[in-house]
Amino acid sequence: MIRQDNIKNRRCRGIRIVLVLMQGLCFCASANGKTWHVSGETLSGVEQQQQARTIARAAELAEPGDTVIIHSGIYREAVAIEKSGLPDNPIEFQVAPGAGVVMTGADRISEWAVVKGDGRMYSTPWPHQFITWNRHNTHPDDDFHRLIGRCEQVFVNGYALRQVLERDKLARGTFYVDLDGKKLYVRSYDNQDVSSSKVKVEASVRDRILTVKGDYVTIKGIRFRYAANRAQHGAVEFSGNRLNIEDCVFEYTNASGAAFRGEDITVRRCIFQYNGQLGFGAGRAHRLRMTGCNVRNNNIKGYNRGWEAGGNKICLTRGVVLENSTFVENRGDGIWFDIGNEDCTVRNCLIAFNEDAGIFYEISYGLHAHDNVIVGNGLAGTAGAWGASAGISISSSPDCLIERNLLIGNKEGFNFREQSRSTPRIGDRNSEPVWNHDHVIRNNVIALNRDAQTWGWFDITDNRHWPAKAGEAAADGLSLQKLALTLRDNLYFAAPGAELFNWGVTWKQNRRYRNLERVREELGLEQGSKLAEFTVKDFSALDFRVPADSPAVKMRCYPQGEVPGVRLGILE
Repeated sequence: MIRQDNIKNRRCRGIRIVLVLMQGLCFCASANGKTWHVSGETLSGVEQQQQARTIARAAELAEPGDTVIIHSGIYREAVAIEKSGLPDNPIEFQVAPGAGVVMTGADRISEWAVVKGDGRMYSTPWPHQFITWNRHNTHPDDDFHRLIGRCEQVFVNGYALRQVLERDKLARGTFYVDLDGKKLYVRSYDNQDVSSSKVKVEASVRDRILTVKGDYVTIKGIRFRYAANRAQHGAVEFSGNRLNIEDCVFEYTNASGAAFRGEDITVRRCIFQYNGQLGFGAGRAHRLRMTGCNVRNNNIKGYNRGWEAGGNKICLTRGVVLENSTFVENRGDGIWFDIGNEDCTVRNCLIAFNEDAGIFYEISYGLHAHDNVIVGNGLAGTAGAWGASAGISISSSPDCLIERNLLIGNKEGFNFREQSRSTPRIGDRNSEPVWNHDHVIRNNVIALNRDAQTWGWFDITDNRHWPAKAGEAAADGLSLQKLALTLRDNLYFAAPGAELFNWGVTWKQNRRYRNLERVREELGLEQGSKLAEFTVKDFSALDFRVPADSPAVKMRCYPQGEVPGVRLGILE
């Protein structure tokens, strides 16, 4: 009897445990919210009340803890997500497993009228006008951007046509927008009949594809393209706080693929490619974190690189972290921080073959760049890019720490760029003077760069970048000693014909040093640095493994951790 009672008691306890676990599971399922499905077609196996036909409708329905699953299709809509999730119950928008989801700013145009004349020219009504505040309908409104700064885009079978500003300039592969007559004219590259059902013509009609205003929202797996956004504006804007953006692609937009305006945004494994002006922009996006991303081939329209163009531009933002990502082949700078940024980090990134600087840190504060591979940047010879054609260029920006980077095969390796500059600070609209001081540049490999390994481009009249002579007062109280520029323990190697260490701009007093001993004697810089041969396994294959006895290893100049797209390590 005792034995049977124990068995019964154990069974009862087991049943109670199962009931408690089931209640817990039910509670978790309830806490995680509902699941909504989005598709333009009726989905089998999904209850009608759980399906929305548009992403915009799902955004209206979703509440904290809900998940929106988007099924395959091209979604031609502009969506604003205004609701917020909660810290433990975000609102999630994700692509269904295996689905291909495109959100586009373009509509398909199939109604065409033949235009009489030579060649196959067609027209269609065009009610759209994106820039209305100046007579040239362009931004910026200057002659350089008279065509580049327009917003219209036309694609035939996925290939972009080139815009012209006069109808009589129409040729194969071009389009013209008559804003006064409200008509769009096109000629395809292959002179096809664009009114044929076999030809797919799309034109950008929306300047914004998605706006995320709510907090605690996750966006995952969507491809964004073809927005008619103007310069300095993102096709997708993330202005909410504590967002997660994962596995998305931002491509072929007229200007910037995405804009980050909220705080504590995390971006994982996203691609920013082939955008007209920038891969992405950010402003006041404090603690933006990008990891595992790829920013490539941006500024395909040719915006002015000295204004805003290339991989990205970040302004007035504190605590940015760019890590384990690639910034490659952008037509401008790979990474550009400009105006009042503070305490930003770039680490374990491949920054390669960008036409201007790899990293350009301008009128900002406190960059920590470490353990990056920075190769092949700055070789375009862009006019006015003096001092900004290096692997890393620090432009009038104090308190930076640059360490354990491979700066190899760039136009110049490491640069200071100095002018008389000022910048507003975060939270303060008033500008204040800013200049290079209190830097530590240590334990980097600076080798095989084309024009110079390190160059101090100081275009200032007070000669602060030269040591103060004994008994002589420095102008404005500044001298090289007081700038506190610490360059030490770096490994240098210059190819035949390349300069080693240059100080001063070419149009004012400057000196060129062929050995580090003279640098130490005259400038007091590069203590502990060495000039020695630096070899890697295969430069062209981006195989940067080095022999065990490499001076880079002995001097602790070699990057720590992994960098995507390259091979690092010690050769056996």
